[in-house]
Amino acid sequence: MQRTVVFIVLDSVGIGALPDADRYGDLGSNTLKSVLDFTPSLTLPNLTALGMGEILPHPRLVSSRPLIGAFGRGMTASPAKDTITGHWEMAGIILQHPFRTFPDGFPPDVVSALSESTGRQFLGNVAASGTEIIRDLGQMHQQSGAPILYTSADSVMQIAAHEEIVPLAELYHICQVARQLMQGELNVARIIARPFSGEWPYIRTPNRRDFAVSPPGQTMLDIISSNGMPVIGIGKICDIYAGHGPTQCLKTKNNREGMVLTESAYRDTPSGLVFTNLVDYDQLYGHRNDAEGYGRALGEFDDWLGGFLTKLRPNDYLFIAADHGCDPRYAGTDHTREYVPILVYSPTMRSGRSIGDRATLADIGATILHIFGYSERLAGSSFHREEGSLA
Repeated sequence: MQRTVVFIVLDSVGIGALPDADRYGDLGSNTLKSVLDFTPSLTLPNLTALGMGEILPHPRLVSSRPLIGAFGRGMTASPAKDTITGHWEMAGIILQHPFRTFPDGFPPDVVSALSESTGRQFLGNVAASGTEIIRDLGQMHQQSGAPILYTSADSVMQIAAHEEIVPLAELYHICQVARQLMQGELNVARIIARPFSGEWPYIRTPNRRDFAVSPPGQTMLDIISSNGMPVIGIGKICDIYAGHGPTQCLKTKNNREGMVLTESAYRDTPSGLVFTNLVDYDQLYGHRNDAEGYGRALGEFDDWLGGFLTKLRPNDYLFIAADHGCDPRYAGTDHTREYVPILVYSPTMRSGRSIGDRATLADIGATILHIFGYSERLAGSSFHREEGSLA
């Protein structure tokens, strides 16, 4: 049987603090509730119809029509709250130890080796907000030609440069060199190229690129593509899995382009996986404490979703989830450790079903593999196997 699964990750759309959130300083965080409370005009009728209001009770998530989806909450079993951890777990890899972070900056010998290999000196080397450090050091960077090196609470090395000072090709090369240096005990989850343009206070361009560490084992994507099925990665999916698994990579500049490409990829894929990350919620709004922009972007997705649901073919499935939280009204600008929504829809499935609280995000990948009929087993258990959940 030909079948396509569309899996959309709403990057950072968490729905309430996990039981261990206090260990991460995130007790009381709730990304979606914060956005709804701050944006009284925001309604999400299509997400609500899929069951969002059943897993996050809220006055504006009450459906006026029968529920059409299966719904539940996902818990991150891995001990972290970053993009790679969440995505890897959804695809079947549960980490036992978090990626290393560098709250005091990167070791001087690493920075020296990076300078020697690239011919550039570096500014910063601190933990900082990306928009703030570019604002503070951007003019010094333009005068000196030294890229800006910084990190955050996540396991990332970020390298920012003005596109007229350091051409994109060179910036990407610098990040590739950094990727080679940050190995072993220094293994950082992602090296991120952060190009910007214009004059002070500058604008970050959409030419960001992530250089991620490779997954330590087989993922859901590998299994599907190794069985001869197309896996279309949209947005930063290919970066997150370091190119392992996808058969086609489609980069995006924003959520809107991601939605357009998702729809066209689905139309052109009679059987396979279309896997999309919509990053604007996290990158543009969560980390910048912009609840209003966050709500506007969610409303745009919900509007698009209403039309997309009508185009799903009878045997196909739509999965919607998130990888972590990033509460725009919580203290700080970092990710928050939260439950994430899991919403599933197919035109012919039994609807209005709860799949409960899932102990690991790996249940998502296990379910998708089960829907495709593959016997390979990774972490997690399929909720498609459970009586009455999906049928």
